Amino acid sequence: MKNTEIEIITSVKKILTESKKKITIVPHEHPDGDAIGSALGLGQVLKNFGHEVQVISVNDYPDFLKWFSSDVPVLIFEKEKKVAKELMFASDIMICVDFNEEKRTGHLEKFIKRFENTRILIDHHPYPTDFCDYTISETSYSSTAELVFDVTEAIGLHPQIDLKAAEALFTGVLTDTGGFNHNTSNNTFKVVSKLMVLGINTDKIRSEVFSNFSADRMRLLGYCLNEKMKVIPEFRSAVISLTIEELERFNFKPGDTEGFVNYPLSINNIVFSALFIEKVGFVKASFRSKGNFPANTFSSQHFNGGGHLNAAGGESELNLEETIAKFTQLLPEFKHQLLETTI
Repeated sequence: MKNTEIEIITSVKKILTESKKKITIVPHEHPDGDAIGSALGLGQVLKNFGHEVQVISVNDYPDFLKWFSSDVPVLIFEKEKKVAKELMFASDIMICVDFNEEKRTGHLEKFIKRFENTRILIDHHPYPTDFCDYTISETSYSSTAELVFDVTEAIGLHPQIDLKAAEALFTGVLTDTGGFNHNTSNNTFKVVSKLMVLGINTDKIRSEVFSNFSADRMRLLGYCLNEKMKVIPEFRSAVISLTIEELERFNFKPGDTEGFVNYPLSINNIVFSALFIEKVGFVKASFRSKGNFPANTFSSQHFNGGGHLNAAGGESELNLEETIAKFTQLLPEFKHQLLETTI
């Protein structure tokens, strides 16, 4: 955590270790493996220390992430609004994980703004906004889960990382690196090795995460690759799109399209991939790249988003057809970078 000031770590250590507190942990909207893994991993550590902890997520998370053995309750705000609000505002501390601005929590945004007690941010996305009292933001980390592990060590809570916490944190690292295929560093594997010492079954976790899908999800993937993937070799790019109707046809559930954007990067000489999914009133965009092509810059400049060099997200207010046309028309502007990208 080279960029985090010592004073912040010292303050967070005092807040989290001086006395027992009521703590709410909040991940971003539509939580992925890193968001829910970070939240439950950190929550388990804090619970083991003696704090009263709950995770409040604005909406549900994918079924393939529901095998965790954590003792920390997860409340889904959309299903339990009254109870979730009461617990949140009764908390002494709110810890936000894996997002860099309040709007990424959807309907929870206004409640985060109204929370009057201590707010702490732990995140690895660039350009965090100043919405928390204490911000631990480190973009060099593969995942928030990896950062959470180092934070717990830095504030002296490492002894509280048990098997349940280790499973959740490993899952966060595993999913945000695409199975250790991108965004890794020496520290990533140091953290993973420490988690493995705690006895986690990595084969089991990989199976739960990557081999635990429904038949509908597999059919949707096949449909995407066979019918909806457009390869644009002259710009070393590819794009996949899905309409609301197509999602309904395959009985879509949250998390079913997780990882779809990565598949075109398996094609020879493709370095940039986009996935556009139609939602009510907007189009959700996901971007992935190889080498030094900046998916985050592309997203921030043209799709109201951002993220990491090789993994970014955004949105479009255009309809799906117009969004795809916009993406295709933008590629010539990036032709030089795309053709010069080294892997």
